[in-house]
Amino acid sequence: MGGLNPDTPIPTEIKLHQQSKKLEVAFSDGSRFELPCEYLRVFSPSAEVRGHGPGQEVLQVGKINVEIKNIEPVGQYAVVLEFSDGHNSGIYSWDYLYDLGKKQAIYWQEYLRRLDEAGESREPKTLIK
Repeated sequence: MGGLNPDTPIPTEIKLHQQSKKLEVAFSDGSRFELPCEYLRVFSPSAEVRGHGPGQEVLQVGKINVEIKNIEPVGQYAVVLEFSDGHNSGIYSWDYLYDLGKKQAIYWQEYLRRLDEAGESREPKTLIK
């Protein structure tokens, strides 16, 4: 993780809405995004989700109910989000959060397409006894 792109807006406010399971992030350029916990979880920048190169991403499934349990600042450039499924290894830089906000509709459609192609679901699998 290199330094910040000097052109990247800096968050002026980060607020977790537990009822709606959204992370609201306001940036210094006036933009404001409401990022669902599920979206942030499936697009985690961690190696276990992203893989170690293009095409090695691990499709995250069954995350519709996931919540953010904790937000830990990392210096002046990022936060670590701790999720209710135990995932906490992704470092969300301001650049990355801004990109997730700006391209949310595109990324989400792509994710839904990949889920569909894999025959997977946003719903957790239930074990039928």
